[in-house]
Amino acid sequence: MTALLLLHLIAALGAPLLVRWWGRAAFLVLALVPGAALAWLLVQLSVVLAGGVVEETTSWIPALDLAVTLRLDALSLTIAALVTGVGALVLLYCARYVGRDEEGTARFAACLTGFAGAMLGLVLADDLLLLYVFWELTTVLSFLLIGGDGARLAGRRAATQALVLTTAGGLAMLVGLLLLGQASGSWLLSEVVADPGTGPAVTAGMLLVLAGAVTKSALVPFHFWLPAAMEAPTPVSAYLHAAAMVKAGIYLVARLAPGLAEVPGWRPVLIGLGLATMLVGGWRALRQTDLKLLLAFGTVSQLGFLMVLLGGGSRELAAAGLAMTCAHALFKSTLFLSVGVIDHATGTRDLRRVSGLGRQLPALAVIATAAAASMAGLPPLLGFVGKEAAFAALWDGGLPDRTTAALVLAGLVLGSTFTVAYSARFLWGAFARKPGTPPAEVAHPPGPLFLTAPAVLALAGLVAGPASPALEPLVAGYADTLPLLAPEPEQLGLWHGWQPALLLSAVTLLGGLGLFAVRARVSRVQERLAVGASADEGYWNVLQGLDRLAVLVTGTTQRGSLPAYLGTILVVLLALPGTLLVTRAPWPAEWRAWDTPAQALVGAVMLIAAALALRIRQRLSAVLVVGITGYGLALLFALQGAPDLALTQFLVETLTLVVFVLVLRKLPKDIAERHRGRERAARGAIAVAVGALMGVIGAVAMAVRTATPVSVDYPEEAYEYGGGQNVVNVTLVDIRAWDTLGEISLLVVAATGVASLVFLRHRTGGVDRAEDLQLRPDGVSPRRAPRRRWLAATATLDPQRRSVVLEVITRLLFHSILVFSLYLLFSGHNEPGGGFAGGLVAGLALVLRYLAGGRYELGEAARVAPGLLLGSGLLVAGGSGAAGLLAGEDVLQSAILQVTLPVLGDVKLVTSLFFDMGVYLIVVGLVLDVLRSLGAELDRQDDEDDPIGLQPGEVVVR
Repeated sequence: MTALLLLHLIAALGAPLLVRWWGRAAFLVLALVPGAALAWLLVQLSVVLAGGVVEETTSWIPALDLAVTLRLDALSLTIAALVTGVGALVLLYCARYVGRDEEGTARFAACLTGFAGAMLGLVLADDLLLLYVFWELTTVLSFLLIGGDGARLAGRRAATQALVLTTAGGLAMLVGLLLLGQASGSWLLSEVVADPGTGPAVTAGMLLVLAGAVTKSALVPFHFWLPAAMEAPTPVSAYLHAAAMVKAGIYLVARLAPGLAEVPGWRPVLIGLGLATMLVGGWRALRQTDLKLLLAFGTVSQLGFLMVLLGGGSRELAAAGLAMTCAHALFKSTLFLSVGVIDHATGTRDLRRVSGLGRQLPALAVIATAAAASMAGLPPLLGFVGKEAAFAALWDGGLPDRTTAALVLAGLVLGSTFTVAYSARFLWGAFARKPGTPPAEVAHPPGPLFLTAPAVLALAGLVAGPASPALEPLVAGYADTLPLLAPEPEQLGLWHGWQPALLLSAVTLLGGLGLFAVRARVSRVQERLAVGASADEGYWNVLQGLDRLAVLVTGTTQRGSLPAYLGTILVVLLALPGTLLVTRAPWPAEWRAWDTPAQALVGAVMLIAAALALRIRQRLSAVLVVGITGYGLALLFALQGAPDLALTQFLVETLTLVVFVLVLRKLPKDIAERHRGRERAARGAIAVAVGALMGVIGAVAMAVRTATPVSVDYPEEAYEYGGGQNVVNVTLVDIRAWDTLGEISLLVVAATGVASLVFLRHRTGGVDRAEDLQLRPDGVSPRRAPRRRWLAATATLDPQRRSVVLEVITRLLFHSILVFSLYLLFSGHNEPGGGFAGGLVAGLALVLRYLAGGRYELGEAARVAPGLLLGSGLLVAGGSGAAGLLAGEDVLQSAILQVTLPVLGDVKLVTSLFFDMGVYLIVVGLVLDVLRSLGAELDRQDDEDDPIGLQPGEVVVR
């Protein structure tokens, strides 16, 4: 099962390449992936029918007891077969639906294939957290599929609406899953269902999980996102909104029903919302003129029907619900695909403009008629079998309370009457001849391959009706997990004799045809009963209200004053942790100010520098004085015997000073004094108090330790497991590699944010190269320049701004600094250094090139885009986790390789070196991004703001 999910992942990642090679024919290859999954499921059918289950567990993080646990039983096999079978046919359909050179095909193919894999994972997942991961993957991928390329406003609005609602429900579901897992004592879905526990936590968890299921399956009052999602391409509607995504909520309810159906609130919520949804959706479908919207509201109605059956919590209703789920997936996918063919052939889905299409496209008319008949519940199709089984179950008392069962049965009969009416409306609107409407022009007749998918689905629904007794063992495999409330179970089949359920089916058929016959009167009644408000309008009103509230809160609390923000944070820090420290924390019995007089001297210098920083009025001088405190801290690290920390602090402080200097170019030279003495005194008091508090916290934390520090074992474990003698470096790249991976990810995000603030039009701008300027043939600017160029782009600088001494020093030291950075990278596992320190040194080499030669010199020194370095570094660091797996270790755990090579002798390679290489690339990319944005880009903007008049052939020099 894991292999099937990986196969879908590989296909999704490779889909853009396949589309580039073969165009829309790539869908034929991609259809083989869910097709292979379906074939595997059919092979497992014998095991499941015999009452067995197929389980597979792959350990992920053993220390946290996290594993990828998959489970296949009767329910999951049934839904998985629908997901893979319909998915394969929809991909096959796309090979003709998508234009030959349509833009965005590669993205569409990747998302659709990925969605098929995510939905399959959702159905097979037996771990609660894994289930949630796949649940949210379907949400994200559906957002991408509904929104398309984002060019259409309606598509973006529909995608955002679906994302907001289903994500909100998903978050509620996550909390519910956590409560259920905690209450049951297990994180396996099968064990939670077997023994969910009791108490208020179970009830609350159940209701939160149902919130996720209700939003996902578009039940009232969240039903409006599904019709809006019809902005998506037809294959998306046929797959996501008929057979896959909206079935996720149905599946979750069916999965939990055996264990939670008796929990208070389960049946009232599901049956009440299900009935309301069935009636609202059916009533709304009767007045739609867009064929796709008609089917969308019909889908809403049918989802309510399914929720009533599978949420009823009885054996007979569960059997009817599972049969009806299969029927719905088959007939609704067929009808959506048929609408796609009509739209493709005629250019419209408006039933008022389509006339006589049944004679022009007879094959499509037959296919759609078979599907619509199954939707209406006509024999001998599977829809009739499922609907009659539902009526029979409720007639025989399929709910604990017979009065409730009778009321629910009445509601289902009325809803099914609406279903027959809108089924007839669909067939009439799509294929009948309408007086006064000219016959539709078929500009693009569908070919055999285009009709294959809907034809196969319609044929499956037709064959499954008479063959429904063969489905009974599979359906019973799930239904038998629920209690039987009727006198005896009724088998699936077309004919059970003359019984009340057959009479109710006839009533729905006659009533529905009657409603269709008086459709004009029904339309007038709907107009008369229409209300001004709608759920969709309510949703947008809520969003607007939240926007107004956010503006109000932001305007009240965010006044644009950085001192006010910092003051508030620091005062809270003093008030809460400070108070607890003074009143409850045990104070050290002995205080020691320093270990050596040198520490006292360095500390005094830092205090003097901090005091001077408060008095200096020039920004640059103040920054330099603040830098003294940073260098002093590095010296304290060195005196304390921490060379790695000292080296890193020294490099970070140097780079920080460079960034400050770059930013200060855009600020006034002097610091304006705009605050009164009382304000300065208050801020000084807060600053001194916070500084004292942090010092005391450090002292108290060291004094109250009672357990042996875990760091005691670090030196031995660093060498034994990490293969290195530098404990700091091994901790970063091995022992705490997950933490480091998160931190470098934040570095990438920070670099992206900085660049996005500066580059308004493009993420990283272009690389400024000296050769892009219009220079004389000798490579020198028409303006006066030195006889010799020490750097590649010195001709682009104004001679008055050049420093030959700095250029010579840069020329002599640049490559040596880079070599030193590589030395730090490769020696960091055993000596002070590592990827972070090495990257900082390499970044400072680029800073030197920029300061000596300007933005064009930076372009000559680093001709690669920063984003490429950042992405490559993150990829290398994250991908290095696989190196440990290949060597038989855990993810991100170092594997030690020792070999003997000619000449070199014994060579020892630790795989965490590759992780360090990724860190090195990210740090270099970060520094380059800062130099490009705060340095080169600001220089370019200055050039544009202060143009210089030139003679023809001359160049702007700075």
